[in-house]
Amino acid sequence: MKLNNIEHVFFDLDHTLWDFDKNSALTFEYIFKLNKIDLELQRFLDVYVPINYEYWENYRKNLVSKEKLRYGRLKDSFLALSYQADDTIIDKLSNDYILYLSEYNHLLDGGVEALDYLSKKYTLHIITNGFEEVQHKKLKNSNILNYFNTITTSEEAGVKKPHPNIFDISLKKAKALPQKSVMIGDNYEADIVGAADFGLQTIYFDYYNKSAYNDVIGLNNLKNINLYL
Repeated sequence: MKLNNIEHVFFDLDHTLWDFDKNSALTFEYIFKLNKIDLELQRFLDVYVPINYEYWENYRKNLVSKEKLRYGRLKDSFLALSYQADDTIIDKLSNDYILYLSEYNHLLDGGVEALDYLSKKYTLHIITNGFEEVQHKKLKNSNILNYFNTITTSEEAGVKKPHPNIFDISLKKAKALPQKSVMIGDNYEADIVGAADFGLQTIYFDYYNKSAYNDVIGLNNLKNINLYL
């Protein structure tokens, strides 16, 4: 089912185009060696990933600050693993993680092909809840920055998806009308519900193959974007 009258395509970044899980794991592998953390990486990730997800959900809901997220996700993971790490090393790891994360820039399968295809037909944009100082580096270092006409971060907007103001700010920057725009993202509440409530059409990127939302257009590989756009 092709979407009609679309002129602008808005993308989320992490877990939609940028392979967050792979790049994050590579970053931890590097900074653990750098800081001599004697902890098996996969054992750490098995604990850290769900804790990090919960912190991001709370950050999106304004229940924790950026600083609390960056510190707490590591502190809680080390506590759960009974690994001794004082605040000095946690702060160092937190800073190193942000510093080196954008050095690893694997994209999800089909991402570049989708951008090549879409950029010939539409104007492309980014709306992301990620940190300002990191997201621009990710786009630049993964060689996809040139595809996007505008980039809107939650820190710039002062609110996070699904708040309507971030969509309002982004569409005004893009000079785009909601009814002629589509949002593509992996977070159902933030990307899909938030955008739909603001009047955009939506495509749910089913990153984890949940297939849990039958009320929206969905796909799990961006190579298939031509089915809808």
